[in-house]
Amino acid sequence: MIEVLVVDDQELVRLGLRTLIENEDGMSCAGEAADGLAAVAATRRERPDVVLMDIRMPGVDGLTATRRITADPSLTGTKVIVLTTFEHDEYVFDALRHGASGFLLKDTKPAELLGAIRSVVHGGALMSPSVTRKVIRAFVANAPRPVRPHPALDTLTDREREILALVAEGLSNEEIAARLVISPATARTHVSRAMVKLGARDRAQLVVFAYQSGLGD
Repeated sequence: MIEVLVVDDQELVRLGLRTLIENEDGMSCAGEAADGLAAVAATRRERPDVVLMDIRMPGVDGLTATRRITADPSLTGTKVIVLTTFEHDEYVFDALRHGASGFLLKDTKPAELLGAIRSVVHGGALMSPSVTRKVIRAFVANAPRPVRPHPALDTLTDREREILALVAEGLSNEEIAARLVISPATARTHVSRAMVKLGARDRAQLVVFAYQSGLGD
């Protein structure tokens, strides 16, 4: 059973998400929180598999709450998915940098949201590749980034560096395989090796490392 904590300052949004999750086989709502402080407390108490985290909330916001959750060594089994409105939230990339496992737009279709929850629980891709490209490119264009190559970048093979750059574009393993004319299994193996060498906790953090290293342009 996948346990999901819903965090949003709007009661109607929380109700909708809770109803969706409770009606899905294999999922259960671990609770709700209306602000970041309550979200951190509820996460420590309930130990959910996934936290659906709104960014803009009164008091402690979702970005701060995400940092606190992902920095807590007792919560390494909990994944955070940031909920955002693309046009206005400038903090998505920062949330990923501080440990969020992905993000979803608030107008995401219910089936895609449920699929995304399952994906991060099983260590899968960073949400929809098309959304990844759109959001990451927008934030990169609007916020200059100092290039700070990952200290373990030189341990990657040329092929792993090539694939890391494609991951940063938001490509799935299947799309990477098609681009490089290799099998999806081979692409998956290279991605996994890059994650291990760079110490990335998931694919989201791998994207961040790629951009910080100057491979995502």
